[in-house]
Amino acid sequence: MIDHASEMAAFVRVVDSNGFSAAAPALGLSPSAVSKLVTRLETRLGVRLLQRTTRALHLTEEGEAFYATARRLVGEIEALEAQISQRSDTPYGLLRVTTSLAFSTHQLAPVIGEFLQRYQQIQLELLPTDRVVDMIEEGVDVAVRIGRLSDTSFIARKIGEDVRLVCASPSYLARRRAPERPEDLARHTCIVSRDLPYLNRWSFRIDGQIREIEVGGRIAVTEGEAQMRLALQGLGIVRLTRLTVADAIKKGELVPLLDAFRAEGPVPIHAVYPHRRHLAPKVTAFIDFILEKFSPPPWEI
Repeated sequence: MIDHASEMAAFVRVVDSNGFSAAAPALGLSPSAVSKLVTRLETRLGVRLLQRTTRALHLTEEGEAFYATARRLVGEIEALEAQISQRSDTPYGLLRVTTSLAFSTHQLAPVIGEFLQRYQQIQLELLPTDRVVDMIEEGVDVAVRIGRLSDTSFIARKIGEDVRLVCASPSYLARRRAPERPEDLARHTCIVSRDLPYLNRWSFRIDGQIREIEVGGRIAVTEGEAQMRLALQGLGIVRLTRLTVADAIKKGELVPLLDAFRAEGPVPIHAVYPHRRHLAPKVTAFIDFILEKFSPPPWEI
């Protein structure tokens, strides 16, 4: 989704501040993010608006013509936003949230009805995906991300941690003796990943050293949700994220295995959103809601 207003506002602020670094704090973005918006604007228009040197910025002829109108339009947008924000602080409008498939299915979906009931003027668009979404490019308000964060141009609120667990159903363990050591997995049927071979090398701490055990089995599938459904039927041992299997473990439908040999530490889960001076009430409402519902995280066992 193309955000013309953000590109135009970034350009005007850069000209007014005479630099990307000087404009960044006022926009609530990093200098690199501001530069990206201006470059995207120039690419879309097909002209260069600014001549950049190591010491200064200068408007091109096209840039001067564009700035004159853009400054007026940005001023009108800011005045309109101020008018709206003074009218009401009630959360409203379309909220676009992206999460991993597992988090969306097992954690967010069960509580989202309560959120919509609480904030009836919000429309929610939920975008479950395991790829890293460009929030600015795709117009996403909030992302729930699992793992270490590399982009420091966003605000991140930690909501918990996750770790991978090895587990199997009671029906499987009734037929096959539970593995006592990671090496025993060679004699077991494991449900493995079809497309990501590295997920079939399970790490364990064995005799003080971290070792990888290559697992295999008769069933290979493409995603974790199907792996769990197959494990629930007693078709093999799986290694999945705790937020995926926590509810099944609490119900006794899956049994954790080899916990004493776990090698990997937990990874953080954050709610991430763009840094803005005036955060939309709908975003604040959603962040506050998930921090409330996931404190403590229901996937902890």
